[in-house]
Amino acid sequence: MTNDELTISTIRVLSAEAIEKAKSGHPGICLGAAPAAYTLFSRVLKHNPKNPNFFDRDRFVLSAGHGSALLYSLLHIFGYGLSKEDLMRFRQHTSKTPGHPEYGVTAGVEVSTGPLGQGIANAVGFALAEKVLADKFNEPDLKLVDHYTYALCGDGCMMEGIENEAASLAGTLKLGKLIVIYDSNRITIEGSTDLAFTEDVGKRHEALGWQVLKVNDGENIDSIEAALKLAKDETEKPSLVIVNTTIGYGSPLAGTSKCHGAPLGADNVKQLRANLSYKAKPFEVAPQVTDHIASLAPTFNKYESEWNKIVKAYKTKYPEKYEEFQVWRKGEIDFEALDSIYDMPEKSEATRASSQRILNKIAEQNPFIIGGSADLATSNMVVIANGGDLSATELGRNIHFGIREHAMGAICNGMYLHGGLLPFCATFTVFSDYMKAAIRMSALMNIPVVYVFSHDSIGVGEDGPTHQPIEQLAMLRTIPNIKVFRPADSKETAAAYESAWTGKSPTVIVLSRQSLPQLDCTTTDALYGGYIVADSEKETPDTILISNGSELSLALAAKKQLKKEGIDARVVSMPCMELFDIQTQKYRESVLPTRVRARVAIEAGRSQSWYKYVGLDGECCCIDTFGMSAPADIMFEICGFNVDNVVKLAKKTIKTCAKSAAFVGTEASDDE
Repeated sequence: MTNDELTISTIRVLSAEAIEKAKSGHPGICLGAAPAAYTLFSRVLKHNPKNPNFFDRDRFVLSAGHGSALLYSLLHIFGYGLSKEDLMRFRQHTSKTPGHPEYGVTAGVEVSTGPLGQGIANAVGFALAEKVLADKFNEPDLKLVDHYTYALCGDGCMMEGIENEAASLAGTLKLGKLIVIYDSNRITIEGSTDLAFTEDVGKRHEALGWQVLKVNDGENIDSIEAALKLAKDETEKPSLVIVNTTIGYGSPLAGTSKCHGAPLGADNVKQLRANLSYKAKPFEVAPQVTDHIASLAPTFNKYESEWNKIVKAYKTKYPEKYEEFQVWRKGEIDFEALDSIYDMPEKSEATRASSQRILNKIAEQNPFIIGGSADLATSNMVVIANGGDLSATELGRNIHFGIREHAMGAICNGMYLHGGLLPFCATFTVFSDYMKAAIRMSALMNIPVVYVFSHDSIGVGEDGPTHQPIEQLAMLRTIPNIKVFRPADSKETAAAYESAWTGKSPTVIVLSRQSLPQLDCTTTDALYGGYIVADSEKETPDTILISNGSELSLALAAKKQLKKEGIDARVVSMPCMELFDIQTQKYRESVLPTRVRARVAIEAGRSQSWYKYVGLDGECCCIDTFGMSAPADIMFEICGFNVDNVVKLAKKTIKTCAKSAAFVGTEASDDE
């Protein structure tokens, strides 16, 4: 048996054994795609297992994340630091080998993949970032940024709509250094792909502007290598390498859906070993394989050492550009030098307009900020002035994602993880539904991608209920590890951006379409998430009005009316619940004292988010129905967003709390 054959068999058996021990996993792709993955890692991929993060490495994305055991076996054999014990703890608590690859958990994993198709869109982001940085920093004699992005996907990725969106943009932008290996085994969980998927994937990608190459025999590593090298030679088009494989190759379940999403079973693992003539003990790697991989190490080391030579020469010849490159890689923003972003405009303006002005002030000083919109840049107001457009021929800072919300967020995740850029993306708030999976992955990976969502409420008006966000704010707030910022004016919008780009988690900035008054009571305390903007004259307020966004001015107006009626209210701005919730208990108590149970929350969205603040005795001036087609001012009036209704609710909750207090007092007397 040749070194190549034995190593491939080792990858297959290790993967099957890890899945069998865990009693959970997907062995089919691990067995079928092993030759393609091995060929990539051993013959084509520019990487150095001794330093998995050297900057100019090729990026590899396992878009078919259910095949994680395949990747872990590769990382183990090639020396990425995964031990035999790590493989034996596949899918176990706190292991380095979780069920799907997770960024930050396992060396060699570039991005968390799981939901099918996300990985391909991430790979487009990696390739796009490489192209932008190469254009910015490469010199004719010294290419500081010069690498490829590879993704391995399966039939499931090809069925997901996000793949087509991402592939379409990649073709449009001519991302010639993006290479996708398509493990075409024609089997999914339910059976043959013919049940639901009969399109010609190759022709579809050709129509999208891709080079398509085919390898008929997925066991022929020379053919796979040749196809990958042809893919590298094509610089104007991304490449799709279709490799025909047999799912579950070598096992008695080969070619069937039975080996897709369940362990093979102990007897079938034994038969797999026999069919592959594999002799090593369970979870052991034969010395022949160890020696073979060791023989490749000098090549892997050379990849990095050659880049280090380029860096040294570049640093000497182009010192200013090298320093700039280091700044881009660091990606840190000095907000102390940007205090002018808190300057307030003289007139009322929509927070989307405030955002445009503030974003440009930040971007002007930090050229590594890059982003765009899903064909709504002028409506979202996220155009970087003098930034130029990003296209196949011009690599400016304004990305035209097209109407591709699903892919847009996932592409931004890939761009951030590549390093060297701080990406943002934008659309209408109602379309955040299309982006939920990508936003969730940003949060899961704990990466500070910024999502700018305008047209934040029924203030959208005449566009009607299809475009008026109702439940989206509540939906976004349910995602763990994310900040949802809904500012009330320009100053709070500036705080949203500072919080977004000084934190380590994704931030959603939700902005108004309509003009809002500039409030003299807002401050940088918005960075705490919630703070007092207008206090009561009493030590203990009669009621607390909690609001944000366009409704904060309504709360302030209601406070004035309540004062006329002898009721002293405190007004709290709550632009970001997530930030407020992580403040100290002492601070939160100072803003929302528990002794004051008469509270009203005011927000033009669903009420669910607010009950943790208003409690059982409080009231919500929110909207729990879909909207209607009408001018914005009429919409707000019909839905109860007016001073009279807020005052009415405040009085109601004060009365409710008084009854509760009397009832508690009666109970105490009875006990005595």
